[in-house]
Amino acid sequence: MRIRIVDAFTDRPFAGNPAGVLLLDAFPEDDRLQKIAMEVNHAETAFAHPLPEGGEADWALRWFTPVAEVAMCGHATLATAHVLHGTGTHEGPVRFATRSGVLVATPGEDGWITLDFPTAPLTRVDVPDGIAEALGAEPLNAFDTGPNVGDLLVELPDEKTVLGLTPDHRALGRHSSRGIIATARAQEAADEYDFVSRCFFPNVGIDEDPVTGSAHTALAPYWSERLGRTELTGLQASPRSGLVRTRLTGDRTLLTGRAVTTIDGELLA
Repeated sequence: MRIRIVDAFTDRPFAGNPAGVLLLDAFPEDDRLQKIAMEVNHAETAFAHPLPEGGEADWALRWFTPVAEVAMCGHATLATAHVLHGTGTHEGPVRFATRSGVLVATPGEDGWITLDFPTAPLTRVDVPDGIAEALGAEPLNAFDTGPNVGDLLVELPDEKTVLGLTPDHRALGRHSSRGIIATARAQEAADEYDFVSRCFFPNVGIDEDPVTGSAHTALAPYWSERLGRTELTGLQASPRSGLVRTRLTGDRTLLTGRAVTTIDGELLA
């Protein structure tokens, strides 16, 4: 069984967010998928198989963290599309049937790929008691991101505060179903990006996710409203870091990035 490791939302190896990608003939039992994802031990491993021609989607796609299946994953979708296009397995836009509906990945010039994802509905909520202590910073406000994303989005005072976070991951897990998106407007000197974020997902076995496509379906509408523009670029400022171009189109968010295959091998078990 062939397995690839792909760094997503980056144009260079050992940056962005690594994902395992396996192209299959059909999905095996869930227990086997979970064991493979645990063995890969990256934020997500993507499993895909082709669907019959003439349907609403071309490939079925599922994503697993080392401990759980998730409803939506941007970087592993980008990684899967990168493998399909790079190997000539699929040409042009690819439609994925997922737990979050049909998601489309469209290749562009110079290796860029654009994902068409549902925009996360944002609902303002009270800043939860204890979140400041868990994060190590006092949020300005907080928003629920809906069932597909399942995070609590909190805005912090500035970019420096986001970059300096050293959260208590166990304590963060009490405040949302998946985790916390911490964000702030980019510092004035920034010219490559408009906002920054970091994402902490202890409830699905990921203390800090390197670059989170799904989180940008919430970050894009949040910052588009505040900055008055529908096209923005976000920097996810994890130790690996990565840039995500976003474009808000009503109830859909377009996420654009690049990817690099770093490992191509065989799963023997």
